Amino acid sequence: MNCPDTTSPTPDPAALRALVGWFAANGRDLPWRASGTSAWGVLLSEVMSQQTPVARVAPIWREWMGRWPTPEDFADASRAEVLRAWGRLGYPRRALRLHECAAAIVERHGGEAPADVAELEDLPGIGTYTARAVACFHFGANVPVVDTNVRRVHRRLVEGAFLPGPARAADLRKVAALLPADGEDGEDGEDGERELPAGPEISVALMELGALVCTASSPDCDICPVRPWCAWVAAGCPEPSAEELAGAKKRVQKFAGTDRQVRGKIMAVLRAAEHPVDKAEIDAVWPDAAQRSRCLFSLIEDGLAEQDASGRFHLPA
Repeated sequence: MNCPDTTSPTPDPAALRALVGWFAANGRDLPWRASGTSAWGVLLSEVMSQQTPVARVAPIWREWMGRWPTPEDFADASRAEVLRAWGRLGYPRRALRLHECAAAIVERHGGEAPADVAELEDLPGIGTYTARAVACFHFGANVPVVDTNVRRVHRRLVEGAFLPGPARAADLRKVAALLPADGEDGEDGEDGERELPAGPEISVALMELGALVCTASSPDCDICPVRPWCAWVAAGCPEPSAEELAGAKKRVQKFAGTDRQVRGKIMAVLRAAEHPVDKAEIDAVWPDAAQRSRCLFSLIEDGLAEQDASGRFHLPA
């Protein structure tokens, strides 16, 4: 890792201005960042992007927004349509929860996603992160938005630790400390520049910095806009301890050979089939009969598959 010289380890208004300026020049041109994207479009992008690379999400997001541009349109789709359109984004229960979420938006909010964090959190399948992301990135709320990228940037920039560690409730409070207090953003400082950028500007820039520069294994400190204020750099770029590395390794979810992989293979068969399939077609995708059976019936329990009276299997209607 390249560890340059630095000065102060504490973020200050100049650091936040540098961060936001960097984002203005280097932020990715993601489709849901386009002017005019609805709150539903932002919500959809956030759910799709959970544990899925943005490059895979973007074309599917465009397809969904063209096909179901409003929550009402999406709520009217069948579950089978939704699951087929979800494809291989992973964790297909997210698709069904989105379907429930769209119906709730129509029923409770007249078809428009709410701006309030608490009301967003009350929607099916919408957790703390997604609620705050929609409130911040679409409605401009001055609230902290904390994902893995933001936790990692904060840990390095403010706390001087390389690894983000496990998610904690305190993360919201810590990241909130980087945002302006209500009414403080947009004020000019003594140097004639804005003393503090707006909260949503800081939040999206923190997230982008973690995605593009302050990455998990190979941070590019040479081009980092907040390098002069980074506590990790100021400390000499210390390597994580053996204990920290072991904890991080435990948190990494393996995929090969897991029930998640088998469930994905079974779902691929069901998505590709125009008609209900015999169990023999499902049996062909995985050699372990006990694991295969467990995964098949867990899909049924989760509402992702159904078995008809003839014993064949299909996506839910």
